[in-house]
Amino acid sequence: MNWPHHAAALAGAATHQRSRWAPAVAATPRHLFIPRWWGRGSDGWELLDGPADLDRWLESAYRDTSLVTRVGPLHADQATPSDRPHGRPTSSATLPSLVVRMFQHARMDDGDYLLDVGTGSGYGAAVAARRLSDEQVTSVDVDPYLVEAARSRLAEAGVGPTVEAVDATGELPFTASTFDRIVATVAVRAVPASWLTVLRPGGRLVTTLAGTSLLITAEKNRDGSASGRVEWDRAGFMHARAGDDYPPGVGDVLAKAAEQDGDEVALGPYPIVDVANAWDLDSMLSLKAPDIEHSYEDDGERRVALMAHEDGSWARATAVGDDRPTVHQGGPRRLWDLVDECRTYWLTQGELPVRGAEVYIKPDGTTILARGKWHAKLS
Repeated sequence: MNWPHHAAALAGAATHQRSRWAPAVAATPRHLFIPRWWGRGSDGWELLDGPADLDRWLESAYRDTSLVTRVGPLHADQATPSDRPHGRPTSSATLPSLVVRMFQHARMDDGDYLLDVGTGSGYGAAVAARRLSDEQVTSVDVDPYLVEAARSRLAEAGVGPTVEAVDATGELPFTASTFDRIVATVAVRAVPASWLTVLRPGGRLVTTLAGTSLLITAEKNRDGSASGRVEWDRAGFMHARAGDDYPPGVGDVLAKAAEQDGDEVALGPYPIVDVANAWDLDSMLSLKAPDIEHSYEDDGERRVALMAHEDGSWARATAVGDDRPTVHQGGPRRLWDLVDECRTYWLTQGELPVRGAEVYIKPDGTTILARGKWHAKLS
């Protein structure tokens, strides 16, 4: 199998040829970390087996894209061809260019010790170990199976970073001030206090905020806090989870939103927007009211946007084209009003404040974003 040719092409797509990360990507056999994965099928997720189709395996593994390796509690490695899971993705092999960008945001030096949060397939840990050394890279994941599989595949790829089964949202089994850099390829609502504990003063962490496309970088201060910024770059990762799967979604509330009359019905001031795909708007909304789920349909004429939350709040906005929508809302909160508040701020201020905001992280993990008169507190 001529994988080095494909890996070299991937290195060219994922970073530039003079980058210190390019040789690491070119030397890493990504296909070893993704022998099986899930693709979208007409009746749920469909299992794809690499060794059964070598050409497709190489084409998929060395394309700069993410591949889903776990849906709900079901690993692709442990599935049968007849399985058709319908849950949410719970692990994946992240697209290599994003892995590299996260590492680049960490501004790693040759002697740095790295904590890689979110082992997943193990590919990111392999690239980091090629760039640094086995001894300088520690990777953690909440899933014991993924950890064992990654250890085996890392060894097959010729690298041996430390890989441990750890819930990174809780206490970490490492000595204080162990790491120079922390890079997370899972998203958190607020930075766990344990990350600051194991990060050395002057060390740098890189992560994303759950439910948003906000990528934050921060350096640890001597008082145990950290200071940084929301980067102008964008990135999105799966939420860090503590258990085997994510909590059940709010499909029943979304179904309610699609059909029922609201406790309140009004004409919205702005045309309907697909919130989940309006990244800055969605990020601003998620900071204000996390864990809202969205659905959006556009048949070329009629547009329908649904919102729902586990507290029972829901909203439905319907309109023809760019007309002002009729908005039904129910439950304890008015979700579409929150969207309109964000859009009003955008129009009056010229931009949303989240990009480029300053970040301050207290030693207990409380994360504060601030820009001008605006601020958000996450804990």
